Amino acid sequence: FARGGRVAVPLRSLEFAAASIILKERGRHRVAAAIGCEVDVGRCREWVFDSNERLSFMDRTSLRQSMRRIRVTCGAAAFAAILLLASTTTAENRSYDGSGNNPLNPAWGAAGTNLTRMAPADYADEMYLPSGGSRPGAREISNAIAAQSVMIDDSRLLSSFVFQWGQFIDHDLDLTTTASPAESLPIPIPAGDPIFDPFSTGTQTMMFQRSTYDSATGTAPGNPRQQVNAITSYIDGSMVYGSSESRALALREMSGGLMKTSGDDLLPLNAMGLENATGGNPATASYFVAGDIRANEQVGLTAMHTLFVREHNRLAGELAAANPTWTDKEIFQRARKIVGAEIQAITYGEFLPALLGTMTPGAVATYDPNIDATVATEFSTALFRVGHTMLPPNLLRVQNDGSEAPGGPIPLRDAFFLPTNIASGTELEYLLKGLATQCQQQVDQLVVDDVRNFLFGEPMPGGFDLAALNIQRGRDHGLPDYNTVRVAYGLSPVASFAEITSDANLQAALAAVYGDVNDIDPWVGALSEDHVAGSGVGPLVAAALADQFARARDGDRFWYANDLEFTPAEIALLESTRLSDIIRRNTGITNLQDNVFFVVPEPSALALAAAALVSLAFTCRHRRGDAPAE
Repeated sequence: FARGGRVAVPLRSLEFAAASIILKERGRHRVAAAIGCEVDVGRCREWVFDSNERLSFMDRTSLRQSMRRIRVTCGAAAFAAILLLASTTTAENRSYDGSGNNPLNPAWGAAGTNLTRMAPADYADEMYLPSGGSRPGAREISNAIAAQSVMIDDSRLLSSFVFQWGQFIDHDLDLTTTASPAESLPIPIPAGDPIFDPFSTGTQTMMFQRSTYDSATGTAPGNPRQQVNAITSYIDGSMVYGSSESRALALREMSGGLMKTSGDDLLPLNAMGLENATGGNPATASYFVAGDIRANEQVGLTAMHTLFVREHNRLAGELAAANPTWTDKEIFQRARKIVGAEIQAITYGEFLPALLGTMTPGAVATYDPNIDATVATEFSTALFRVGHTMLPPNLLRVQNDGSEAPGGPIPLRDAFFLPTNIASGTELEYLLKGLATQCQQQVDQLVVDDVRNFLFGEPMPGGFDLAALNIQRGRDHGLPDYNTVRVAYGLSPVASFAEITSDANLQAALAAVYGDVNDIDPWVGALSEDHVAGSGVGPLVAAALADQFARARDGDRFWYANDLEFTPAEIALLESTRLSDIIRRNTGITNLQDNVFFVVPEPSALALAAAALVSLAFTCRHRRGDAPAE
């Protein structure tokens, strides 16, 4: 048999099966004449991969996607032949930077490539000057539309894990850094702003730097500026492992397939001097470090990074025990593959259904090399920033028995770039239990003061307005108006403010600040929409997320459901894995609801029964003894 002689099948049968399967896939009778029944396996492989008579990549993809079906419906010889023909791809691992995921277009979705656009850019000069020049300033709009005075819990009882998982996944998908040299686009502060201009000077501004862009763009009206995504566009666990091989290597122990940790099994500290966001603090070695540079940005996010490094190391330990001949690299890559699959399965099986309801793209994928998974700037710059309105003013810290943890909640304004908020494994558990216990804020256009007036600090020394930042970032990236973006996502344009929202007060506020329904910033318009029935968001956010997550699935050659290194039983185990399982396996938390994306009074009986779950039993894979390729 292909990798170990498990099935005694004559070589001639393998050759004939290979030829038959090729014929079934392609129907190329002239090849049948060439192959006949006399060709050896090398001849079959040559026919598939030779430059003169090669199966197209689409054909080889079809072979790979047929393998699971063939495994069931065809004989051992046929399956062996398929394994032989596809062996160069079945054992392949993802690159760290996303390159080569699509062999026909190797740069699609790779780190360091341009964001794509759903709608044409709308720069003021058709090249690079910010859009929205006729609109009021971003802080003025924030004051008029986004100020939140009353807390509004989510009506569908979505938990704070929805915004927290959303941020975690966003940091797997996109990162736009600031341009170098810096290009300032300060946000004007309205005179008399009670927070940022209390003395009514009329001269205050809020610091804002434009995004990194492709220097070959923005040079002519037909060549508008395009921003660069510093990380991969795939859901590949890059926030855990990094979007470059050098970062991934620096995070590894290089022994036993493990990743580095610090005391109490927390994230490692940045003694290796990796690029890391610290909120301006120069003492970088005192901050945690992870695959994504933003791991310290917010304490709940740090908790998620810690959880999945623990999960990787737990899996590595199981793999090492089950496969004593595997090398460090082999163990690491298999654990990385499983963690990436778990992240995909949780995103499509729990997170998206909780947020989008019936608009959710399912986890069942059919890989199509014509689909580009590259993140759209409308998604990253405006429409996936939906999580900013979900944020509560405090992050609950809760003990396993459901009681408040000593020290109480953490004010959101104090949760940024302070790794001391997770000083122990116990603190980690308090935060994770709190996210499952706390209801998130309703998705709307409102943003709590902790991030609208005090983001990253007090107002004058450096505090920021997250709502204003989102509006200004959209203009920096040349996003067109809300109606144009709606049309780009297949929705009809609205003709009145009443078509956006049924809230008469919000209609009036939008009309007062914008005046024209065709000149609304897309982030504001999208969050002002009435929700789609059975969903937690409006139609534009739902359409944008459905599009991006469908492309992230169908444009990913390594999507877990198509990965032939997973058996059908393993796929089923992955698809049954919940975030609550990951938490129970890697913490002391047992008193937890089964679906942590919804708040419930008490954990379900199913969740309590699952508390004894200690691992994903990838036993079929372990026992085969064939290690993954590096």
